[in-house]
Order: sequence, then structure tokens, then C-alpha cells
Amino acid sequence: MPAKLSVNLNAIAMLRNRRDLPWPSVTGLGRIALAAGAHGLTVHPRPDERHTRHSDLPEIRSLIDDEFPRAEFNIEGYPTEDFLVLVEKHQPEQVTLVPDDPAQATSDHGWNFAAQAAFLTPIVKRLKKGGFRVSLFSDSDAAGINAARDTGADRIELYTGPYGSYHSDPAKAAKELERLGKTADAALAAGLQVNAGHDLVVSNLPALAKRIPALAEVSIGHGLTADALEYGMAGTVGRFLKACGW
Repeated sequence: MPAKLSVNLNAIAMLRNRRDLPWPSVTGLGRIALAAGAHGLTVHPRPDERHTRHSDLPEIRSLIDDEFPRAEFNIEGYPTEDFLVLVEKHQPEQVTLVPDDPAQATSDHGWNFAAQAAFLTPIVKRLKKGGFRVSLFSDSDAAGINAARDTGADRIELYTGPYGSYHSDPAKAAKELERLGKTADAALAAGLQVNAGHDLVVSNLPALAKRIPALAEVSIGHGLTADALEYGMAGTVGRFLKACGW
């Protein structure tokens, strides 16, 4: 089965937040994305709420529950106590833990699983006890996969930023793709499922899907939102689904 597509709503929220107005509607565009075939919605509610606001979360949860019950809600973020309470309140199907500082513009690296295992393991245990699927943001480094598995997580999410950044250098892109592929191979062998996200676009998704045929999910925000300015949200979701292999 091809990788499922989760539409990250952060870029839409950031555009809305430029003005004190209710548009573009985060929930409204999420509805269009799901109606067009997206399998889920992703948000990253940062402490300063510069992207998705905490007030968006109950609306998105209700949208999925009331209109698209087969879709999934994925909340990602750094696991502070406030974040964990937010997750427990809004009950996503998946929680993706990322190691970014609140001041970062966007996530730009994965966890050091060996060094941060003692920090991650009780957090993963708490989330699993709450019934959430847990995914950990991961660099393309197969060496740390066993430590990731030992935290008790269900999945890793491959950080594909370097792969996306080589959009004009096919040789470097191919090299990074193989690193991602080897990390995915190690994760699958260790019993972890594999997600991917960051700077994925229609042009680089097919090669990723081909190299990692067991890819479970891709979470895409910036590139998808940029395409939606040209093709509309529904048309863009169709383009990305096709690039995933649907």
C-alpha cells in the first residue's frame, strides 16, 4: 500500500496569523484536503502559537471525528509537560516527538537516540499508556535505530530536509535518498514503522516511495501549501497522492 498523506496545516496557520482575521481557515482548508483524499492532518502547536494555535486543535479534532472518521490527527512537537497535556486533551491518533528548540523556525534535525534515550523512554511510555501511536523524528542514520526501538516507540519519522534541499543536485539527492533508505531498512528490521517528512514535493516523492516501499506516511506542509496557491488545495492533494503512488 502506498504511503498515506497527512497534510501539515502549519503554513496555512502562519499565513492566517499575519493578520487578525479568520482566513485562510485552517479547519476549512483541512476539510478540503480530507475531502480530496488526504488521509490525515498534522499540526505543530509551538509554545508561542506562531503557527497552529491551541484553539485550532479542538476544531480539527471535531472535524475529523464528525466528518472524516477514518482520517488521523497527528500532533507533533517537543515533549514539554505543556505539550504532553495538550496531546492528552485533544487525543490525536499519532504523536510525533521532535527535538527542536521553541525558537527554531522549523524542525531541522532528528533525535540523538542513544544520548537521549533516558529522556525519551518515560515520555514514550506515558503516551503509549494513553493509547497514542508514537513516532520519533529521526536523522538518516541507521546506527541509532536500535536505541529508538528501545524507547518503546512505534515509528520513526525520517527527517527528509537534506534530501529536499538537493532539489537542483541529482547526485547529492540520490546519495541522501540512499541514506534515508538504509535508515528505513534498519528501522523496519527492528520492528519500527517508517514515516517521512520535511521539504517533500511532487517531484521528489516518487523516488522516496520507490526506495522505501513500506513507507507508512508522509507529512507535508510547506511544499503542499505552496502548490495549493497554484493548483488549489483539492487539486494539490490529488497531485501529492499520485506522487505517493495512489
